[in-house]
Parts: sequence; C-alpha cells; structure tokens
Amino acid sequence: MRYSAEYILPLKWTGEGPLAELARYLADLVQWIDVTVVDGSPGPIFEGHARALPPGVRHLPPDPGLVGGGGNGKVHGVLTGLSAARHDLVVVADDDVRYRRPELERLLELLEQADIVRPQNYFAQLPWHARWDTGRSLLNRAAGSDYPGTLGVRRSTVLSTGGYCADALFENLELIRTVRAAGGREIRADELFVARLPCSSRHFLKQRVRQAYDSFAQPGRLAIELSLFPAVVLARPEPRHLALAGLAVVALAETGRRRRGGRTVFRPTAALWAPAWVLERAVCSWLAVASRARGGVRYAGGRMLLAAHSERHLRSHLAQRVGPMPHAHPIPATATAGAQVPGES
Repeated sequence: MRYSAEYILPLKWTGEGPLAELARYLADLVQWIDVTVVDGSPGPIFEGHARALPPGVRHLPPDPGLVGGGGNGKVHGVLTGLSAARHDLVVVADDDVRYRRPELERLLELLEQADIVRPQNYFAQLPWHARWDTGRSLLNRAAGSDYPGTLGVRRSTVLSTGGYCADALFENLELIRTVRAAGGREIRADELFVARLPCSSRHFLKQRVRQAYDSFAQPGRLAIELSLFPAVVLARPEPRHLALAGLAVVALAETGRRRRGGRTVFRPTAALWAPAWVLERAVCSWLAVASRARGGVRYAGGRMLLAAHSERHLRSHLAQRVGPMPHAHPIPATATAGAQVPGES
C-alpha cells in the first residue's frame, strides 16, 4: 500500500554528512510515500546530494519567493515543500528522524482527524549526550508534551494562513501555534514513538544556549528556569536539600517516562539524567538572557531575536490578514490520541 501523502525533509548541510545512511532510509521511505527533499545546501553539496539520493525522491532548492528575509532556513524548506506537495496530508521531518512504516501509518491515520499531529521522538542510539537530552524529553512529557523534530500537518491549513514566520527560532512551536491560531485541531500523540539519530557531542554542546533561548517563547517556563540558579547561589541550601531536590526531579522525569507507554522506548535509567539537564538549563537560561541583550542568539552565522510568537499574537495577525477561516474540524483545538490535554506544555 502506498499512502496518499507527502514526506518533506528540509535539508541544509555545509559539509559532509551521513549521506549514504540518509539515502538508504529514503530509498525505503519512497516505496510507501512521496518524498520531497528541499535542500538549501551550497551548490557543490547540493549537486552531490542530487546524485546520491535514490530515484523517486524529488530534490528541490528552497524557493526564496515564499518567505521574506527570515533567517530560519528550515522554515524556508518546509514552506517550499508545502507549496510543491502533491498531497494534503504531509509529514515534515528533520534529517535525523527515522520513521518505520507502522509509525508513519499511525501518524497519517491521526492526521485524517486533525490539522497537526505531534508525535514523540526518542533516540535510537544512546551516547552520553542523548541520555542527557532524554532527561529534557521526560520532563516535558511529565508537564504535558515534548517538542519533536517531526510533525504531521495538513497542507491546506498551513497554506491558508499564508505560512508561518521564518524569523522564529523555535520553528516547530511557531508552526503548531500558527495552526492552532487559525482554528486548527492539534493531536498530541504522546504514545506514538518515532526514532531519531543523535547528533555529534560537539554539535550537542553548541546547541545548549540556543535551546535554552527557545524558552523565551514560554514565559512561565522561562521564569522557572531563570529562578534555579539564584535559588542555589543565594539560598545556599544544605547538601541534603539539594539531594532531595534532585530526587524530586528524577521522580518527575520518571512520571514522564511512565506516561502513555514511555517505558517501551525510554530505558529504566533515563530519568536519572534529568537533574543534569536541569543544572545545565539553570546556567544556560541566563546565557540566553545575555544573548538576547546582544540582539538574539547566534544562529547560522547571524543572530535571531524571536523565539516564537504567542498564540494570541498569531490569532490577531491572522484575523487581520485573512479574516475568519472556515474549518473542517469544528472540535477542540488540542487533544491527544485518546484524551483531551489542556494548555501548553
């Protein structure tokens, strides 16, 4: 069976990457679903990708006419792919995401009922930094839902909004909020686990402040993260109090691990890494504040000031731009695959 859907992979490599492995993955994928790779890599690398990608995979450069001067290249790639897509049901995925057929089929089933579907990523391999970052995912799951490197979206819904902002650093959250602001229905499929490959440890370390900067899009979360460092430095808690706080973080992460089938992909020791991530964020959130004071966090050779717009701002913007939108899903805007989930994680 071949699905009536499109798989969009925005790609931008400035050097050699795991091209042979990616080509093998896409060779399997293109047997099930139409695949479009939107490649913003420099000319010689783009040409090398064109030669290496398997037959049947459509390989396009980003269309500069679809966005303004926004600096987020992934948004350029996604909007180009959506414009060129041959189907309304679309899977958007980073180059490290690895779907198997059952997960792809389930995502598309859920997308039949929604405008955007948010699955759960997990690391297929576990070097130390993947374990570290898993602590973040578990805490996100305990508080609500995680933010994966892949989404299912309806092409018609996104294009009816005029697209989403390429000035936003936290582009997946910007896309989710744009769809919701337009009246779209989101399904948080926290039990739909899709593998991803870990980056290098060097790239992981370079991303710490940039990921902390994303919290500017969630002021309540940012306030909590900024309070951590002063609480330790100024209060000078006793070691036993710090140990109790660490145990509380582990317990919270374990709640996320056990939630909605998480134990099938997250190892029993995964929650033990959560305190390390909390300590990292306690420091990096203040470095993110310093970056904002200098005009934004470093990204792709420049700086980006905006993390993501609020949903309220986007609703107002869409009302002025496109007016009230008729919608195919007149049901609550946020749900899980089996239950309602209020609020924002």
